[in-house]
Parts: sequence; C-alpha cells; structure tokens
Amino acid sequence: MRITKSLFLALSLLLVVTSCGTSKMIPSNVASIDKIPLKISSIKETDLKRWSHLDLTKDTLPGMSVDKAYSEILKSKKGIKVIVGVIDSGIDIGHEDLKSVIWTNSKEIAKNGIDDDKNGFIDDVNGWNFLGNTLNENLEVTRILKKEDDGSENYKKAKIAYDKKKEETLSNKEQVDFIFKAHKTICDYLKKENYTLTELKAITAVDPTLLQSKQVMISVIGQTGPDFIEEINGFKEQVYDMLNYNLNLEFNGRKVVGDNPEDITNKNYGNNIVFGPDKEHALHGTHVAGIIAQVRNNKKGGDGIANNALIMAIRAVPNGDEYDKDIALAIRYAVDNGAKVINGSFGKSFSPNKQWVFEAIKYAASKDVLIVHAAGNDGLDIDLPENKNYPNDSEDNTSEIANNMITVGALNTAYGSGLVADFSNYGSLNVDVFAPGKEIYATVPNNKYKYEQGTSMASPNVAGVAALLRSYYPSLTAVQVKQILMDSGTVVNVTVLLGENQEKRAFTNASKSGKMVNAYNALLMAEKMAKKK
Repeated sequence: MRITKSLFLALSLLLVVTSCGTSKMIPSNVASIDKIPLKISSIKETDLKRWSHLDLTKDTLPGMSVDKAYSEILKSKKGIKVIVGVIDSGIDIGHEDLKSVIWTNSKEIAKNGIDDDKNGFIDDVNGWNFLGNTLNENLEVTRILKKEDDGSENYKKAKIAYDKKKEETLSNKEQVDFIFKAHKTICDYLKKENYTLTELKAITAVDPTLLQSKQVMISVIGQTGPDFIEEINGFKEQVYDMLNYNLNLEFNGRKVVGDNPEDITNKNYGNNIVFGPDKEHALHGTHVAGIIAQVRNNKKGGDGIANNALIMAIRAVPNGDEYDKDIALAIRYAVDNGAKVINGSFGKSFSPNKQWVFEAIKYAASKDVLIVHAAGNDGLDIDLPENKNYPNDSEDNTSEIANNMITVGALNTAYGSGLVADFSNYGSLNVDVFAPGKEIYATVPNNKYKYEQGTSMASPNVAGVAALLRSYYPSLTAVQVKQILMDSGTVVNVTVLLGENQEKRAFTNASKSGKMVNAYNALLMAEKMAKKK
C-alpha cells in the first residue's frame, strides 16, 4: 500500500532551501491558465470537512453534489441495504460513527469456533483478516529480489526499482534526521516538547545552530500547520518503516501468518479480528470505511456518502505491499458473502501473480459485483507501460479483461489548473474518473476523526456513490452502474497540471471519461435507466 507523499516532497524541498542558506521558502510558480477560479476565499472548516458532498456551482467547490442529491432526489425515497466490501488495512468496527453500519454475517454464530455457514471461515461475523497477526511487510520488489536471480526482465526491473527506492529512502532519512535535530534543538532551548509558531518566532538568540533550527521549524510549521509534530512523526515513521520493513531483505513479515503466499489453494489462514493486532494500524481502512458510510447528520465527525451501506471488513493490506493471493481471495470472499460493491484503496508496481487477481475480478464480474479501485499516488501517467499500477483490469494496458472495475483519480479542493491533486496518477485509458481525494475528513480508530488524502480517499467517495445507485435502483447491474458513474460526471473545460512534472493537459483528457463523478447526475441517469428495464 502506497500512501500519498505530497507532504514529504514538500519537506524535501524545505531542506533544499535551508541548505542553501535561504531564510524563506521559495514559492512555487502559480499557473495562470485558470479561466474560472471560482473559489477565491479560504474554505470554511465546516465546508472543508464535507467538501466532497458539496456542489461546484452552488458551493464553488468541486464536490460530487451529494447533499443536492439527498435534498432533491432521495428525500422521499427508500433504498435497500447494500453491502460494500472494504479490502484494506483493517477497520475499527467499534467506532462510534461506524458500529451501526458494519455488516454482520447472519449465518454465523459468534465465538462458537464453528464455521456455521460452511463458507470456509470460522466465526467471520463482520468479515475476515487475511493477514492474521502481521502488521509490516516487504515491498513487492523486495520480495522479488529475495528470490534467486533468474535473469528475467522482471527481476532486472525490480532490481532497478529497488535500488532507486533505497536511494530515495536513505536521502529521506537524512532529511528526517535533519528535521528532528532542528526540532530537538528548539525543544531543548524552550524546555518544552511542544511549541507554537509564535513561540518559535520569538526566539532571538544569535547562536547559528539555534537560528538555523528556528528557520527550519518555521518552514515546517508553515507547511503542516499547528499539528506539525504529528506530521513530522508520520514522516519519520514512514521513512524508518521503509528501511526496517519494506526494503529490508532480511525481514519476513509473512512468517507469522503461517501460510504459503505462493499457493492460491492454501486458503486456511488468517482470523476474524478484522481490525488486526493493533487497532491504531487500522487507520487507513477505518478512514476509507467512514468516507463510504459513516452515519450522516449525527453531528459526529463527517458524513458518509451512502446512507444504506453496510461495511464488510476485509483485512488484506499490510504496511508494505499486499500479496496478490490475499487480494484475490479477499475479492472472492466479498463476492461470496454478498457484497455488491468492493472498494480497493491500495496498489503496487509489480504483481508476480496478477493472474490470480485477474481471475478474481472476472469472478466478481460474473456475480454482478462492481470493484472501485484507487489509481495510485505516484503522480504518473499510468497509460505508459513503465508506470503500471496493480491491480488493474487490463493485461495489455489497453483492453479490459472485465467491465466491472472502475479506477479513480483524486481531485483537489481548488477549481482550475490545480483541480487534479498533484500526487494523483492519471491516464486517458487506465483512469476512468476523478473524485475528491485531497483533505478528506473521516473516521480513524478509537472514536477519532482526521483529514487524509490520496486516491485512497477518492476511491471510497466513488464507492459510496455506487452504493447509492445500487441501493435506490437495485435493478441496475454492476456494468450499468460503472457506465452511469462515467457518463453522468461533471465536465469541466479547464487545462490542468498533472503529476510531479506538472504536465499541462485538458482535464477531459486526464481520464477515460474526462469527468468528475457527480452523485446528483448519476442518480438522475440511474432513474432513467432503471425505468427502461
């Protein structure tokens, strides 16, 4: 699982600036290609917390018109319950804003140690944990290199990718150590572990080390805000996890699981603890679940997109790269246990057993299940063969193996050239639609809420809309729902800046549909389509 790296890139730029002795951050060039910069004032906190629900015309934010859909289309309608399988890092099913929307397997008797429904999983009351008690894993490139060099092109590519990642991570380690050294210098001077920007600016000492540390931390706080300690701790954790686990050729995270990850027929593994061995590590999955289904209008945290969704918790994504076997079996589990929508907010660049996942996707298609998947956070054009992101629905990067999978890129809160989040992957063939993915507020473990960003957040926004369509218009098939999501989206005629290289491209050419998902339009189209059946 790859998380968004915008903050970490910003911090890297910070260090370049400070190493040159500059006292201020160098501002990025502002594109002047916007024709309609609708939102010119700062976003109110109340709007930011639910901006994906808002309307571009009414609220001047590129949301999905969810509130409009509820107030104008759904207010007098009743839908059916729809099970949404969330394949992720685990879910805090006891969260105050989620516990009422968690799927329960009515055929299973809890804690009796018996597979009551004969589905192959004992006591799977709320889902299944395919990772057992493991938390950390290698990247796929690391796992490939741990095997004998077979001289294949795939091994050579993996070696290049591994070396590049290792070099990048070691550089990041230098940077994070530099930041924490500056932070410690400030803490020692102020004799406190936390401090404000005001306190920092008030430091007047002439010691050069202290002054440099002051400037570094002013820049850090300027980019991250008052919660800077949490942000830099997250940066440090990611960098050190990458070295200690993800890229560590001596580390074996799979041993504790007890299965053979190279044998798809070896299915008797995992457990029913769907939040995993440490609930705090289920942050990503809990956030994703909240975006889809956290209770609406209860004055707690944010609002979910779908009011009739039941979340099936399937843990298959570690801190590292997911195994193809786990993803294939997780998809099949969701399908066999009643999910009509599956969300997959994960991805990787190498997939040794991708055929297992392809077969699972096709199996889901045969059972009328829609799969919504995140496009990835590398800021790359994934139409290019060298930038493939797995899992996907194409063996040749051009034609689809099935028509039940929709791939989602991430939108920013800004309308205009910055409409597409800079971390989001894109592609006129392999990204289908875009949806809000920057600064999304939702549930995290232990009854907390947090802003997160990534295509991981854009995907469940779309999964939520898909669940709405399948709830209120249950006669529609997965293929029709995908078609509606793509065809009914909002068209915006702006040129956008894509990826880290800020490629200029018409938004209509940044994805296959060229559109932003719009719940209001989708429901109108769904009603028309359902009446024709």
